[in-house]
Amino acid sequence: MNYRTLGRTGWKVSEISFGAWAIGGTWGKVDDKDSLDALHKAIDLGVNFIDTADVYGDGHSEKLVAKLRKERSEQIFVATKAGRRLDPHTAEGYNRKNITAFVERSLRNLETDSIDLLQLHCPPTEVYYMPEVFGILDELVKDGKIKYYGVSVEKVEEALKAIEYPGVQSVQIIFNMFRHRPSELFFAQAKKKQVGILARVPLSSGMLSGKMTAQTKFEDDDHRKFNIHGEAFDKGETFSGVDYQLSLKAVEELKSFCPQRMTLVQFALKWILMFDAVTCAIPGAKRVEQAKENIETSSLDKLSDETMQKVKTVYEKYIKEQVHHYW
Repeated sequence: MNYRTLGRTGWKVSEISFGAWAIGGTWGKVDDKDSLDALHKAIDLGVNFIDTADVYGDGHSEKLVAKLRKERSEQIFVATKAGRRLDPHTAEGYNRKNITAFVERSLRNLETDSIDLLQLHCPPTEVYYMPEVFGILDELVKDGKIKYYGVSVEKVEEALKAIEYPGVQSVQIIFNMFRHRPSELFFAQAKKKQVGILARVPLSSGMLSGKMTAQTKFEDDDHRKFNIHGEAFDKGETFSGVDYQLSLKAVEELKSFCPQRMTLVQFALKWILMFDAVTCAIPGAKRVEQAKENIETSSLDKLSDETMQKVKTVYEKYIKEQVHHYW
């Protein structure tokens, strides 16, 4: 496993880390034993950073991570998120009372005295123009409730605004073969300010596994069924906002030049790691085999310039028009 420095924290985190959304829920059927087995396998293979949130299974994901930490002696950095428990989810809700309550709840779920990294969870755009919100986070750091904080964003514009605040250590943003825009301007600015980047939705909701077809059916509690048009939350969270049938066409083309000795999953993850501004990719895993496949990517050879150009060509041919100017 290779490690990269996260922001100005001094932490060396595994470049393939563990996204814990799927083990919490809204990804179809999941078994806690399988989830814990996958988490343990990840730690066995060198992962030391886990990304979760208070709304993943209404805290269930955080509780599983707490159980894992009790069973391991290694240092495991845990990032969680706050804000999406608000109903309605409005900028006004990002106040001292609510944020503090969310942090206290996550501290209980994670069974810890201090959260390693707290991220605002895709707040409304207006929140990035409310310095008082970041002031509240600064106070939580001073109080020892959180060690560091960052943001999870939907849009590049939000990411650029967020890193104007000196306390922001990390930005979590959708970046994958179907989402190239963050690398155009934001990455350079983040590097300049030494802000860590967590590449989320790295496999475009599983589309870049290459295992989906036009006949694939999703369970009712899977966001890939109920949020396909953005009915529950931002449309860009599901298949990166790209039309399902169009995604399938793009995937077939990617398969045609996937390097030998790499699965399509590993190809997609290695593509992300080719950008040195990225601290880590955070693919999810519900089973041991998935965790192992993801993590083995770190030790695989880099992609050639020719292959990187081919990926860009596929993006421009199929995907760019649907996503580039929206997020």
